[in-house]
Amino acid sequence: MEKKKGNLTFVVSLAIVAVIVIWGLFLPASFEKAGNVSFKFLVGNFGWLYSLVMTSFVVFILWIGFFSKFRNVKLGPDDSKPEYSTISWFAMLFSAGMGIGLVFWGVAEPMNFFAAPIGADPGSAEAAKFAINKAFLHWGLQPWANYAVLALALAYMQFRQNKPALVSSIFIPILGEQKARGGFGTFIDILAIFATIAGVATSLGLGALQINSGLNFLFGIPENDTVLIIIVAIVTAAFMTSAVSGLDKGIKFLSNLNVSIAGLLAISVLMIGPTMQILDILVEGLGNYIQFLPSNSLSVDAFANKGWYGGWTTFYWAWWIAWAPFTASFIARISRGRTIKQFCTGVLLAPTLASFVWFSVFGGIGINAGLEVATEAIKSTSTALFVVLQQYPMGSLISFIAIVLLCTFFVTSADSATFVLGMMSTDGNPNPPVSRKVVWGVLQSLLALALMLGSSNGLGMLQTMSLVAAFPFIFIMIAAMISLVKALNKEFADK
Repeated sequence: MEKKKGNLTFVVSLAIVAVIVIWGLFLPASFEKAGNVSFKFLVGNFGWLYSLVMTSFVVFILWIGFFSKFRNVKLGPDDSKPEYSTISWFAMLFSAGMGIGLVFWGVAEPMNFFAAPIGADPGSAEAAKFAINKAFLHWGLQPWANYAVLALALAYMQFRQNKPALVSSIFIPILGEQKARGGFGTFIDILAIFATIAGVATSLGLGALQINSGLNFLFGIPENDTVLIIIVAIVTAAFMTSAVSGLDKGIKFLSNLNVSIAGLLAISVLMIGPTMQILDILVEGLGNYIQFLPSNSLSVDAFANKGWYGGWTTFYWAWWIAWAPFTASFIARISRGRTIKQFCTGVLLAPTLASFVWFSVFGGIGINAGLEVATEAIKSTSTALFVVLQQYPMGSLISFIAIVLLCTFFVTSADSATFVLGMMSTDGNPNPPVSRKVVWGVLQSLLALALMLGSSNGLGMLQTMSLVAAFPFIFIMIAAMISLVKALNKEFADK
């Protein structure tokens, strides 16, 4: 019965994603129109819901991890030990949770805000402050709390309650085992696979666009569809090789490599850039973030600029939610043996601080370069990083390191996703078969290409896909919080 359910989930999910890929590649005008209509509807009507829910995730994780009576509960038997060292664990969860996005937006996002702020003159000190504040908001506690909510519920059900590693398992405390494992559970698992594919395809598309732009900027390689296809094909072959080698060898090695290269890149930029100003930005940005977190988290600008919030803040909240089933499933898989407090510290606080450092460094060099450079940089989002780096010594060398990092993040994200998709489509098998991983790996690469090539605005379609796929998951994430508390209360009551 269980094998039959896994096969049904796989076949239905495969069919849905295949239809979307074919639609995007062969009927691009219709595909783009449907995407634009969906984007306007969700942003216009539900921006408030995304902001409210993402803020509730932060409150929930801070409470359950640091103030609740459950904080010392282990994700596994009481005598279980962590499977991975803290450094490898952090490297894997950070690579899976942010990856390409940090490199793509590290300069581009603050530059966009610096050149076109809300309520300030472009290029002014207020514009610079606005740029850092919004970048910190979008990459701070919210995304990691969003991952932590679902990952914690999954890890608890998987390792403490010995349930399958499926999103549907989190509904067992609410609905009971029979309903959660029946038709409703299958529907939930299909939604999880769809959201995972959409979120990962978005990031793979961003990575391919930026790799192409970097190669064009440094070596004059043209930016066109043919080169994009070649890049995606090469990286797909690379992450398929990694996927075949397994979790402990492939993803663990690549994740440690990612963090090493990212650290080298950040330190190099800190040294060649305005070092003291970057440190000032970090400290002041952190202070402003803490001071204004509640109001900034719930801001949707009810009276103006809804288009800005839809294209930036609401998109980010939707993007993080779309990434939640994939990233949370992966984080849960590698977190056995840790207490809830250790889990929340590692998943929420450490990566948030790392993101703040990253945006202080790369946002700082962009702002220091001035408005003229910022205006030039944001003409093409995917080249912003390389335009800014050229203003500094060794800019070409550091740009090349950034391209290498993009490639390794690309491989790690796709590798992690194929692992999770294989797990989801084999009824929670913690070691899914290679054949299943290969199918998902190829399909997610094809979807990324369909989104980029099947639209006049590839970046816009990548964003829209994430937002649409994420919407149903808002309610699944709310259920995860309720279910986890109910299960923990029952455990304490039974004791």
